[in-house]
Order: sequence, then C-alpha cells, then structure tokens
Amino acid sequence: MKTDAPSPALQHAYDLLPETLQHRTVLSLLQLSLAEDLDPEGAWAPGTGSIAPNDVTSTATLDPGTHLEGRLVAKEAGVVAGLPVARALFALVDDQLALNSTVDDGTRVEAGQPIATVSGPGRELLAAERPALNLVGHLSGVATLTRRYVDAVAHTQAAILDTRKTQPGARRPDKYAVRQGGGQNHRLGLFDMILVKDNHIDGAGGITAALRRVRDAYGDQYPVEVEVKTLDELEEALGASPDVILLDNMDPPTLCEAVERTDGRVSLEASGNVTLDTVATVAETGVDRISVGALTHSAATLDLSIRTG
Repeated sequence: MKTDAPSPALQHAYDLLPETLQHRTVLSLLQLSLAEDLDPEGAWAPGTGSIAPNDVTSTATLDPGTHLEGRLVAKEAGVVAGLPVARALFALVDDQLALNSTVDDGTRVEAGQPIATVSGPGRELLAAERPALNLVGHLSGVATLTRRYVDAVAHTQAAILDTRKTQPGARRPDKYAVRQGGGQNHRLGLFDMILVKDNHIDGAGGITAALRRVRDAYGDQYPVEVEVKTLDELEEALGASPDVILLDNMDPPTLCEAVERTDGRVSLEASGNVTLDTVATVAETGVDRISVGALTHSAATLDLSIRTG
C-alpha cells in the first residue's frame, strides 16, 4: 500500500481487497462507513483498539468473549458483488472476524440463498454488520442492474459501459460492481482518458480546434473521445480521427445514419437517457457501445441480511 507506515490492520485489509480496489480511496470508504456508526469523536483508527464498545447495544447485551457465527443471505434474486470489500471491512474492525464466501462475485443468486458466512467476536461482528450489508447490498444492486442491461443487448455486438456518475467516494467499488455484472468501464477519472464534451468544444472554438489542442498537448498519450450532437458534428469529428465518437441524445434513426456514415472507421458510443426499455433499440442501430449513468446512480440496493445463531 502506497502510504507512509500503514498500520498492520490497514495493510491486512488492503491485502484482502481485489487488486483493482487496492487504493487509499477504498480504504477511506471502509473507514468512513465504520465511523458513521461507531466513531462519534473521530478518534479511532484501525489497530488502535476495538471500536465495538461504541456499539452501546451490543456492549450491554453480549459478554466480551461471546463468539457469533452468521450467514449472509440474499433476500431477493440478483447478482452478487462486494464480498471481498466486506471481508476487508470486517478485518478492519477485528482481524479475528472471518468472512468466507459461498459464491463468487458476479454470481446470480436466488432469494433465500446464502452467499457467505461470517464468524468471530460477537460484539465486533455486530458492530460491522450494517456497514458490510450497506456496501455489499449497494454493489450487488449495481451488478444486478448492469446484468439486466447486458442481457437486454446480448443479441447485438454492443457493450454496456458505466460513467462517472458514481456514489461520492465509491468510484472504484462502483466500477468494480459494473464489471461483476458483465459491463465494461468507461474512464475511471479525469486523468486516464480525453473526453472532449460540449463545454470543451465551446471553449476551444469548435470540434476541430479542440481536438487539435488535445493532440498538441498530449499526442497519442491518451485515448481520445469526442462528443457530437448532430450528424454535421459527426462529419467534423470523423475528419479529426478520434478513437471514439460519443453520439449524445440521438434518436434511433439518427444513430442508424451515424453508423452508416462512419462505416466502421471509428468506434461509436451512444449515450443520453438510455433505459432498460430503450437500450435494445439503441443497440440494434449498430453502435459499438452504450454508456448508461443509471448503472451506478440509480441502482436499487439488493436486499441482504446477516442472521446469527
């Protein structure tokens, strides 16, 4: 982990995360998730002592040596995502807490199906229960919705992509969940890809001018995508040979015309108010990819529970 002298507890949690989630923002998200429930004074840090005494109900009702075992169960059908994140969160609370998955992330499950077991010190287990359920429920909801979009376009060649419309602080986990649902990731942030949108185009004085400035600044260092709203803008963008052209809020007949004019020279991405009711029609126009903000900003949480005893 790239930080100054990480505590053993933080390092252990970091090591439990999938490689794509081994990032300080993910650890911060886990710590904040715990702090909301258990750290009113902001004084606790992993490895500095148990946080569980701040769960006043469990402190009153459970003896310090109580050991609990529980099952994490899906209460509705969906696609699981986030179990390694929950494992890392439990480890932050107490390294004696063990979460063992009975299914892999990306698995479709039915209502009532166990997806993991968790065991360890009782007070600590119950202290971490709700933050763990919140994370796995949210990420499983993202994966479930993504799978519905992917299934809807399975008869075409179109890929389903996410956007940057993620939950604050949860960019990497949200995009991880999209992959577990069968989708693909668009850019992670503002640092790994050029996406020239309308405000950039207006500020630069047009599509051609904007793309020229991009090439002058970065050459071929980054993939380049440019947004267009009309077929005339498409023609101008094609002349500049970007890697991807984003067709913003075009209706299906216009998308079909765009695909015909492009003739495979550049990858085409459709975007803008795509829903489960319309995504198949959009895919059938022949676009290569469809970006859907709803995957991460509108996914319903998958209902889960942990039952001990």
